[in-house]
Amino acid sequence: MLYYLFTYLHKAYSFPGAGLFNYISFRAAFALIASLLISLVFGKKIIDFIRKKQIGETIRELGLDGQAKKAGTPTMGGIIIIAAILIPTLLFAKIFNIYIILMLVSTIWLGGIGFLDDYIKVFKKNKEGLQGKFKIIGQVGIGIIVGCVFYFHPDIVIKERLTHNNKQLWAIQNDTAQRKLKIPIYSNQPVKNLKTTIPFFKNNELDYGKIVSWVCNDCQKWGWIIFIPLVILIVTAVSNGANITDGIDGLAAGSSAIIGVVLGILAYVSGNTIFADYLNIMYIPNSGELVVFISAFIGACVGFLWYNTFPAQVFMGDTGSLAIGGIIAVFAIAIRKELLIPILCGIFLVENVSVILQVYYFKYQKKKRGLEYAQTHRLFKMAPLHHHYQKSGFHESKIVMRFFIIGIMLAVLTFVTLKIR
Repeated sequence: MLYYLFTYLHKAYSFPGAGLFNYISFRAAFALIASLLISLVFGKKIIDFIRKKQIGETIRELGLDGQAKKAGTPTMGGIIIIAAILIPTLLFAKIFNIYIILMLVSTIWLGGIGFLDDYIKVFKKNKEGLQGKFKIIGQVGIGIIVGCVFYFHPDIVIKERLTHNNKQLWAIQNDTAQRKLKIPIYSNQPVKNLKTTIPFFKNNELDYGKIVSWVCNDCQKWGWIIFIPLVILIVTAVSNGANITDGIDGLAAGSSAIIGVVLGILAYVSGNTIFADYLNIMYIPNSGELVVFISAFIGACVGFLWYNTFPAQVFMGDTGSLAIGGIIAVFAIAIRKELLIPILCGIFLVENVSVILQVYYFKYQKKKRGLEYAQTHRLFKMAPLHHHYQKSGFHESKIVMRFFIIGIMLAVLTFVTLKIR
């Protein structure tokens, strides 16, 4: 909202400093600062309110060191994260930008599902919370909305370069000082398609429409049959991955902040013609505005860590974990980097896979050798993976820091994929 106010003041009255709001970097910086302040200042008040209402976490007996001490720790702290994302975004972003609207809807939608789950656990005293099928229905629902908007909305487009060889054109400035600079010229007509980035490939753009184009000459327009189910899968998987990762103090919030930094940089270069051309990635008009949103996301996660690091003063609960996972998924889809998620979100992926493997290995051993053998010969000492290391005697702070180091390595590898082809 402040963008529109100061843009008006700049145009109408030449208000000093108002023109700074035209710069994404300026608004992103203020969104980051605002989200940090909201998390730190109002976060404490929210925690105190939750504690007074006795909204505490019910801890299951898992046989883990220090786990029992966490009983009664305030939960539903994801409210802090969501507030610290929404308020700065509404203040500093162009709120009529379709990408921003989609991110706001996704945040509220998935945060609402998580809040309902936490509410049932805390106030209804039902440890199981919201039934899994209803969570899945909610995640599939937002996946369908996101997929349909990306496919049908006229403002979600890319611009392609024009070349001589390949219908691509380079303009060289007549100015002597700039004569050696090759400036990419993009088509004036934006293109509506389902292209995305494939890591490690030189010609690294995949059009989902071409996957089904072999069926008939006009079948490329049916690419949504591939795209929308894939969006549903990504949103559901990453959202649940963040939820599973939120098992020890600070792990989910810190990992998400690292992922957020990478997504923010990718969004910035995707919305800038020079950087997009240099990195040979798609130029996505208006996607640069997402940098403001992701800056608020990073600030919210880092600010929440102030209270969530060991020993945690508050847990984010499903209110936060489902929301941050969904945000990461939808954001990656928006900047057409969803196929980088297995690398960038490797922590979430491994946590998800560890649970799946544990379940299926147990069922296999039970069927083959009986229940008693299956109970004593599990694949991991406990799933998800971070609990396996806890059972192995590692302190949770050490586990979290080592996961952070791995997360940073995966973040660097994600950037490297842009040049290794």
